[in-house]
Amino acid sequence: MEIALSQDAYRPAAGFYDELFDDDGTPRPHAAALAAGLAALGPEQVAAAGRRRDASFVEQGITFDTTGDDGPTLERPFPLDLVPRILPASEWTHIKRGIAQRIRALNRFVDDVYHAREIVRAGIVPWRLVVSRSHFARAAHGIHPPGGVYCHVAGCDLVRDSDGSWKVLEDNVRTPSGISYVLENRAAMTRLVPSLFADYRVRPVDHYPQLLLAALRAVAPAAEGEATAVVWTPGPLNSAYFEHSFLARQMGVELVEASDLIVRDDVVYMRTTHGLQRVHAVYRRLDDDFIDPLEFRPDSVLGVPGLMRAYRAGTVALANAVGTGVADDKAIYHWVPEMIRFYLGEEPLLDNVTTFLMSDPEAMEHALGRMDELVFKPTGESGGKGVFIGPATDPVELAGLADVIRRSPEKWIAQEVVRLSTVPTADEHGFLAPRHVDLRPFAVFGETISIVPGGLSRVAMIEGSMIVNSSRGGGSKDTWVLENGEDPGDRTVTPQPKSLPFALPDLRYGAWTGQVQQQQQQ
Repeated sequence: MEIALSQDAYRPAAGFYDELFDDDGTPRPHAAALAAGLAALGPEQVAAAGRRRDASFVEQGITFDTTGDDGPTLERPFPLDLVPRILPASEWTHIKRGIAQRIRALNRFVDDVYHAREIVRAGIVPWRLVVSRSHFARAAHGIHPPGGVYCHVAGCDLVRDSDGSWKVLEDNVRTPSGISYVLENRAAMTRLVPSLFADYRVRPVDHYPQLLLAALRAVAPAAEGEATAVVWTPGPLNSAYFEHSFLARQMGVELVEASDLIVRDDVVYMRTTHGLQRVHAVYRRLDDDFIDPLEFRPDSVLGVPGLMRAYRAGTVALANAVGTGVADDKAIYHWVPEMIRFYLGEEPLLDNVTTFLMSDPEAMEHALGRMDELVFKPTGESGGKGVFIGPATDPVELAGLADVIRRSPEKWIAQEVVRLSTVPTADEHGFLAPRHVDLRPFAVFGETISIVPGGLSRVAMIEGSMIVNSSRGGGSKDTWVLENGEDPGDRTVTPQPKSLPFALPDLRYGAWTGQVQQQQQQ
């Protein structure tokens, strides 16, 4: 296909894998139609669509809390870049199989550590490492959740290295967030730039709420009639409250806080204007520590007294299951490939990023000798908190970090810096330049594991940065998984957008040069 872009118009960043363009600026086969569509729109129309996007997001309350330069928390429109990320069907098939394999192994691991501890007895994962994790829940010992499912909702963070290979950076099986933005991004793209869909068959994502509701009902205890499910939120002050309310609305279930729930005779009820109503399944968006002040933090005002009694009695399903957070830990992540081999008898389909456990004296000394080359992460944190990117950190600060690690090595890991892949991204004026991205596919585990095509592509909006966290100024992209008939397990649609009634000059792209590498994930 002949396109309007000249060969020197867009220059991928040297040393990084660009997902839409070859090194010489030629569109990859799956991106040729997109390049032509962007060229037809032109920067003025891309910028105008961006302004409409921001106004619409503010009106709908699609916002995210971020920390400003002077410290206070700011609320801003969730930044959606209008250039989609495209994954051919063959790539997605590999990713999907790898994620499903990983979740099966993690689910087996969580069940194992609270029961038989076979992987510990086999000498593979050290027990002292497991019990020292901040999200290891002794209260979960001996509890068998309905259906044997712990990881009902999971979001694994994937990155693409300079050779184009996919790797898993982190596992999020506690309370992964971001799926609402996946759905809203797709809806916004079809409104704002419908012409870009014209030459593509893109797999849909809007069925996620139905997948989640079906999974909740699949693991709910037996009920007369249809099981009642609810979404449990900490409240409107939570940074992800938009997502909580969005999912409840899309599933057609109640959004509840602790004050809406009560336990009587080891059964959970919801207060309604017509009296108490039995609740069979709870999709919770708060951590174990806060769910029941009688068993976890006694000062929690967010929890429901007696909830754990009901959970043990098997009268209610909690998603994700209590104790799942142990598999969310960054030190446990190191062992996932061994879990896959041990529990499933398979080789991992997706590799880990090379990781060093600071609890291993030899690995610690190796990592501390390369502090200016590695990324150091506290094992129990999320959202990029406490992360040190060696190449971008002052040597004096690194020396102080080394002392901290030596005092508490079990609380730290180190990882090789990943040269995150790039995708063309529009600035406020509609011009494009390479920006770094990661990918968080979302999986739902009920009777089976279902993975929504694509996921949340988070993008570093600042030139040269690899910080993609939304809370740190990152943005997102709509992720298109193309349909070519390879995988009949995914529902498919062919979008029917109207072509825009204009043709503008060729889209010219901004230049980009690589700067200090940074790597920080949620």
